[in-house]
Amino acid sequence: MAIHDNILIKIRDMRDSLTPVEKLVADAILANVEEVPHLSVKGLAQLSKTSDASVLRFCKTMGYSGYRSFIVSISASLGSMEEEDKDEYTDIQPGDDLPVIIANIARNNAKSIEDTLSVIDRKEVERAVNALRNCNRIALFGIGASGLVCKDAEQKFSRINKICHAYTDGHSQLTAATLLGKGDVAIFVSNSGSTIDILDSLDIANKNRATTIAITKYNRSELADKSNIVLSISTPELTFRSGAMGSRIAMLTVVDMLFAGVASAEYQSVKRFLTKTHNVLSGKYRK
Repeated sequence: MAIHDNILIKIRDMRDSLTPVEKLVADAILANVEEVPHLSVKGLAQLSKTSDASVLRFCKTMGYSGYRSFIVSISASLGSMEEEDKDEYTDIQPGDDLPVIIANIARNNAKSIEDTLSVIDRKEVERAVNALRNCNRIALFGIGASGLVCKDAEQKFSRINKICHAYTDGHSQLTAATLLGKGDVAIFVSNSGSTIDILDSLDIANKNRATTIAITKYNRSELADKSNIVLSISTPELTFRSGAMGSRIAMLTVVDMLFAGVASAEYQSVKRFLTKTHNVLSGKYRK
């Protein structure tokens, strides 16, 4: 069963975008998860070598009005993790046997999806689906592995007759963003949320009053801050050996959510397009 709103996952994913003092609190919590539910504000402040005020500010940063509700959420998240036997992401190790690699990749991908369900905002997904249903056209922006996610979305939305195109290099992205206008939707895919080409295109899309949607890691990135709608993913910080596998799987899952949300809501009007494209791809369609 997927975990929902797991605060420990949120703390892990947001760590790199926290202030130095907030990082001290985050690190103390992550290193002492079993003890934290039993600590007072002062106790956590002492453990993290910060102040009572710093701990309370950290709680607000994480979206909680007070310390008590924050600690209750920590306890609930800890219980959920225990029920799941605390499965951890496992990096690829040189010399691993193939059966081990197969098991680890499958577990990592599954965990990326489960953890993404813990941080993604359902209301933001709903807003994104509504924007996509009512837009004139969809433009997708992504570089590298994120560009592949954009291509996947292009293929899906094109099947239901949405005007949709993926732009996967800096020059074409700037051109496409310049031609966007009110009533268009621009989806920006970036795990880090700090890719320069993506941010340049985002600024142009915002100036042109397009609706901007970010699919990015759960943190306080420039992409998340400047987009109208933010769809957060959760991915592990593993070494270069794993590439962008975890983030790609999480992003593809979010794309599937958006596509299914639009197709389901408009099923009566899009089912004929789905049938036609299915038949022609199967080699069975005849006029």
